[in-house]
Amino acid sequence: MYGFINVCAITPQLKVADAHFNAKNIIRAVEEAKDAQVIVFPELGVCGYTCGDLFNQSALLNGVEQAVADICSATAESRALIFVGAPVVRAGRLYNCAVAISGGRILGVVPKTFIPDYGEFYERRHFNPAESENGEVVLCGQTVKFGTKLIFSAQNIQNFTVAAEICEDLWVPDSPSIRHAKAGANIIVNLSCSDETVGKAEYRRDLVKMQSAKLICGYVYCDAGEGESTTDMAFAGHNIICENGSVLAESELFKNGCICAQIDVDKLAAERKRMANTFFSANDGCGYDTVYFTAAEGNGVTRDFPKLPFVPASDEKLRERTELVLSVQTSGLKKRLRHTGAKTAVIGISGGLDSALALLVTRRAFASLNKPFGDIIAVTMPGFGTTGKTYNNSLKLISCLGASARTIDITGSVLSHFKDIGHDPEVLDVTYENAQARMRTLILMDIANKTGGLVVGTGDLSELALGWATYNGDHMSMYAVNCSVPKTLVKHLVGYEASRLGGEAKEVLNDILNTEISPELLPPDKSGNIAQKTEDIVGPYVLHDFFLYYAVRWGFAPDKIRCIACKTFKDDFSAQEIDKWLKNFYRRFFSQQFKRSCVPDGVKVGSVSLSPRGDWRMPSDASSELWLSLL
Repeated sequence: MYGFINVCAITPQLKVADAHFNAKNIIRAVEEAKDAQVIVFPELGVCGYTCGDLFNQSALLNGVEQAVADICSATAESRALIFVGAPVVRAGRLYNCAVAISGGRILGVVPKTFIPDYGEFYERRHFNPAESENGEVVLCGQTVKFGTKLIFSAQNIQNFTVAAEICEDLWVPDSPSIRHAKAGANIIVNLSCSDETVGKAEYRRDLVKMQSAKLICGYVYCDAGEGESTTDMAFAGHNIICENGSVLAESELFKNGCICAQIDVDKLAAERKRMANTFFSANDGCGYDTVYFTAAEGNGVTRDFPKLPFVPASDEKLRERTELVLSVQTSGLKKRLRHTGAKTAVIGISGGLDSALALLVTRRAFASLNKPFGDIIAVTMPGFGTTGKTYNNSLKLISCLGASARTIDITGSVLSHFKDIGHDPEVLDVTYENAQARMRTLILMDIANKTGGLVVGTGDLSELALGWATYNGDHMSMYAVNCSVPKTLVKHLVGYEASRLGGEAKEVLNDILNTEISPELLPPDKSGNIAQKTEDIVGPYVLHDFFLYYAVRWGFAPDKIRCIACKTFKDDFSAQEIDKWLKNFYRRFFSQQFKRSCVPDGVKVGSVSLSPRGDWRMPSDASSELWLSLL
């Protein structure tokens, strides 16, 4: 469903050279992994990797072939794609192979390419390396494809394509998996028997993780464990499942068993298409044979998704990410200030999160340039909707950060403007609201001109996505430091700076963090509190940032986003609420592109940016109907 493929890596109990015993345990493991669509067992797991010269015994090889036949017969009702490791004879030569099985038939046999013959390994004593071209082999009475250039493709599930390599193949510079991925395999399986030594588990994990990142693939690594001979080596059953650089599941060392995860092959395929010009090259896939099979259908979405995809879950990573983002923002603004020779930086301070972050970043840039904080001109411009709380917080924040404060009440100017254009101030419509935003921008621009300065924008990525900005009002600035920072991350950046600065700055920033998000363009309520709450109008930012991440970064379809959002936020929002705000997201995202087509410069800080000069190029007149029809 939606491209999620259930994969398992299983290390069963094993007896060296007892193919009958091992086959029984493999069959039992397949039966227990009833929801799996891909099941991977260890290298030479039908007989054991540590058979030594027993590999030259016909009794062992015949027993292995019978065991493979038994596995095929016992799994005839299973539509999982199963990989077992076995020695296979072809044209009088012995090969270390991955045997692919589904629906009771052998789909193909993949021999190991790189045969180690160093240190504790002496495989060349028994096994031949794979040949360069595919051929055929007769195994268990079936004539099947034999070679390294095999793609196993589900004919009933799009993008479900699998290829295999074996142990050492991963550890060499020219891994077969490189060719597999470029030939179209979205999932790579590795049947391995990697002995355990000090420090090897960390190296192995990093190797699998980075191979999955480099190849934009799912990688299922299945290692041999307890049961192999310990004459000279010990095996820990270190199984790892990764997806595009992330570890989805990992086994405990020295504990045979099963790990499972869901790999999103649609996401992988989309990412490869995005990078097609550099990922693929001429002649990719030449010499490959595609073997089709009917895959088992998935059982729904079981993997978890973070509610805050832009915000790291662990405190340590969050601190690192926060400092990095602030440093990137600071570096961008610092360069622009130096390049333009700006004497001042001019910022409109509203008492809200975004303007607080812009001021904090500007202060960092001035510190780095050894410029006096007093040259930061922070302007608070109370209007019809300004509350006492936000006004006072603006002044407190400006004061404790050492910037120069200016207060300019825009009420009179806006009323005069209403008179000029013939607008009734009792009509609280879009003209009423946007005239205030544009008046504030006019003031900031003119102050910047007057002081030889540069207007620092405050709008964030989430507002750009929703078009929640007044065109040529808060939409415009001379440099936009927050333009690729989503609202859910803005909160953490401000909270981090509050803790770092301490004192009065911490107190006022924490108060700002606890203030309702609002443009404050409509009059307060009778008690003087904020009446215009942004999230009541456009929807919760926690949802919109979730939608934005999966729609723009990964290109998920709307129905897939709805599916994972309903699972992720099941305790927070009803399905109806998620549906409502997701539709609103798409309507606004498409209709407001014209604002993003002419946004000011601003530095990219993360994997999602909506700059028309950088990551996102979209026609302003594109229709959203196709996307909305999927909801």
